[in-house]
Amino acid sequence: MPHRHPIRRAIPTLWLMTDERMGDGLLAAIEVLPRGAGIVFRHHATNRAERRALFEQVARIARRKRLVLVRAGPERLGRGEAGVHGDLPRVHPGLRTSPAHSRAQAVTARRAGADIVFVSPVHPTRSHPGARSLGALRAAAIARGLGLKTIALGGMDSRRFGRLRGLGFHGWAAIDAWRPIS
Repeated sequence: MPHRHPIRRAIPTLWLMTDERMGDGLLAAIEVLPRGAGIVFRHHATNRAERRALFEQVARIARRKRLVLVRAGPERLGRGEAGVHGDLPRVHPGLRTSPAHSRAQAVTARRAGADIVFVSPVHPTRSHPGARSLGALRAAAIARGLGLKTIALGGMDSRRFGRLRGLGFHGWAAIDAWRPIS
């Protein structure tokens, strides 16, 4: 059952999932996000000090652009955090988001109090080469009837989301779709 805190901001329909693969392109990708979009800051493999410093840079841009910034992982990284992603803490005053690769994971996320579930991988993705994707209909079946906002993730871009819009997804998330074209 979702927790009952008042969410101070609208839940974004567009999300950037960060990771180390983005390298120097991370800040440029954030700059192309439209106002009100969301960022899930992951960077799990980055050492603690560098992760905190990078989070602070991302948080400054997020505040300026009025983006919703959610951190993955158990450790608070600094000011500007609007929520958490992944293993959900028992209590958190902000947004609580969770990944779901199956219906069972989606239901578990709902029971843990998630506000948003990222259903993935909808399409093949460079993040998980060779991994089996869900496809639009299986992804929609995972999301259906949860009573939560669901975000399509995995090989997504605006064109692909246009085909999913009628299947009940609130929005979409990506890594590569937000990289500026060089």
